[in-house]
Amino acid sequence: MFLRHIEADNEPVTTLSHMKELERDLGLPSVLAISIGAMIGSGIFILPALALEIAGPAVIVAYLLAGVLVVPAALSKSEMATAMPEAGGTYIYIERGMGPMLGTIAGVGTWFSLSFKGALALVGGVPYLLLLFDLPLKPVALGLAAVLILVNILGAKQTGRLQLVIVVVMLAALGWFAAGSAPSVQSANYANFFGDGVGGLLAATGLVFVSYAGVTKVASVAEEVEDPGRNIPLGILGSLAFTTVLYVAIVAVLVGVTDPGSVAGSLTPVAVAAEQTLGELGVIIVIIAAILALISTANAGILSSSRYPFAMSRDQLAPPTFSTVSDRFGTPVTSITLTGAVLLVLIAFVPILDIAKLASAFQILVFALINVALIAFREGTMEYEPEFTSPLYPWMQIFGAITGGLLLTQMGMVALLGAVAITVGSIIWYFLYVKPRVSREGAASDAIRRQVGQNALSDVDAAPGDGTQEVLVALTKEIDADRERSLIRLAADIVRPEDGRVVVVRFQEIPDQAPLTESATVQSSSDRSFETRIEALADDCGVDIEADEIVSHDTKHAIVNFADNRGVDTILAEHEPLRLRSRVVGDPIDWVVRHAPCDVLLVDNLGYDEPKRVVLSGDGGPYAPLAVSVGEAVAAANDGSVSLWYPAEGGHTDQQQQRVDDYQAELSALLSVPVAAEPMRTDGGQLQQPNLLVRRGSDHRLRSVVIDERPTIPTPGCTTVTVYPHESRRPSFRRRLLERFVF
Repeated sequence: MFLRHIEADNEPVTTLSHMKELERDLGLPSVLAISIGAMIGSGIFILPALALEIAGPAVIVAYLLAGVLVVPAALSKSEMATAMPEAGGTYIYIERGMGPMLGTIAGVGTWFSLSFKGALALVGGVPYLLLLFDLPLKPVALGLAAVLILVNILGAKQTGRLQLVIVVVMLAALGWFAAGSAPSVQSANYANFFGDGVGGLLAATGLVFVSYAGVTKVASVAEEVEDPGRNIPLGILGSLAFTTVLYVAIVAVLVGVTDPGSVAGSLTPVAVAAEQTLGELGVIIVIIAAILALISTANAGILSSSRYPFAMSRDQLAPPTFSTVSDRFGTPVTSITLTGAVLLVLIAFVPILDIAKLASAFQILVFALINVALIAFREGTMEYEPEFTSPLYPWMQIFGAITGGLLLTQMGMVALLGAVAITVGSIIWYFLYVKPRVSREGAASDAIRRQVGQNALSDVDAAPGDGTQEVLVALTKEIDADRERSLIRLAADIVRPEDGRVVVVRFQEIPDQAPLTESATVQSSSDRSFETRIEALADDCGVDIEADEIVSHDTKHAIVNFADNRGVDTILAEHEPLRLRSRVVGDPIDWVVRHAPCDVLLVDNLGYDEPKRVVLSGDGGPYAPLAVSVGEAVAAANDGSVSLWYPAEGGHTDQQQQRVDDYQAELSALLSVPVAAEPMRTDGGQLQQPNLLVRRGSDHRLRSVVIDERPTIPTPGCTTVTVYPHESRRPSFRRRLLERFVF
């Protein structure tokens, strides 16, 4: 309980309250100042020269294009900040929206991006300091980095007022440079504007992208913003527009007042330009602004980036040591030390151009994930009520995600390999460290699971209009009359809803050495007895049944050719055990499954006697539409019911289990027979004995991916039908992967 003092009629009154209230006192000017301050840094003092080498004068357009491409992420984060003001940052939004795996990628990516940005601030800002002192660049940069790391470990604070003063000085210096130098612009310096082509423009756009990285920093203090539905988006978009115009103006002037190529690749391009237009005073002011930017940006980079290992550790995505706060200094020493070590390595061994490319590449990756995270929140079922909603949803977010990916591909191998390395490394870390410890999931998982379930239900709902008209019962060996009758009765029940036909064919295979002559086609007494039995079954089953015999050198080809020529909808055959010949030269039934022009049902035949209890066995994903269709047809023909078996494995979140329950309920509503769901125990627990079990056949595309992780189906002790839909009706590989992972 907390005490709160409320004054009424000038008399203090003490009342009890459960928690303190947080005053929202940041208006639009404060939001603008925070966002602009987070973007304006030492990058503007070095990046134009690096980008000028890549794109020439078109670097002006590169800054404009980069600002435009940031808009989708700015809108997305504005919306999420008004929905979750307490969440406080990019990593949290992506982790909550996309789940721990992409949260790990975002956390590591943002950490590296900020670390690289801090390194860029030092490597890019120190050359301006060296205009005053004749000292080696790298030792000075390393020394300053060590001092700033120590300052952060000791817990010294950079006040908001000091930060505001630094930003105002930088803006004044840069504005004075742009305004004072503009009259000296020479149009000839813009000649051959797009000489490096679209490729050069896009590469430069990617390089300078990091200049806008701080645009959404205000989201971390969204709780303190008054009228957040208005001020956060206005502040973020307003600061982005202002900074874009400022950057374009500075770069346009810088290019226009210097001879072509004179500042490209320079370590102090703004000072070079200022010397030509504003003299020594201009150079001194630029140096002061650059040094202030160096201190502010580098310190903020170390402070901000060190928070990510801390936050990830708190969320169990990183070892707990990173969230340990020192008793002596009150700071997360391990997290800051790791960040500092990375910073020192970057400064010592990585060229400045590669630092800039990697900083931008990681930021592009994170901004693309922000756009996808918003879609996850919108489409998911978790509580999400933003005060501001992004316009042009979802096209704005799709545009942002796609252009981010395209931009990465244009930045060269260093940036692309860096982004790939961070992504792959983060995924490996997730599976080795995070997954065994974290069971939560993001809004995206639920949105995908719901869509996967709806797709499966739509397939089931569409099935009755395209029912089975004709089934080929392929008898590939001599079997007794009871097993033969079981196969035919099963086929008859499957075609009965569509008043279809059953074709029963005995396939006889003779050695290759024996010629296929007319003598091989002469009917034996066994053949005539077979046809007589089939005629009797036709009357008994109440459906059209016809019999035939085919002699060939290759049974599997004969089955497929007959099915193709006849145009049957389904092949039904006994599931043969693998004999030595099958293991050596391949399973003929497996070949039929892969080459059949229609669906295939393989039967482990233990008899078929008016099954009342039909079970659909799931592998953790949605039930195959063909399995549902077969199960429903058999149950309806025998006045029976369908039971939905599903793995009762642990580790499901409540949200995941609820979505599975909803899917099963909706599936039950689609069927014309009674349906019940039963958890399938693999620990020896007994289930009620089924009369017939129908299941999806294994997908060879998934065998090496996830199939070994699925629970073993208990031995049912009854006839089992394994369904293999034709490839035209088979879910795509991507969809099957999604089904396995999200259900």
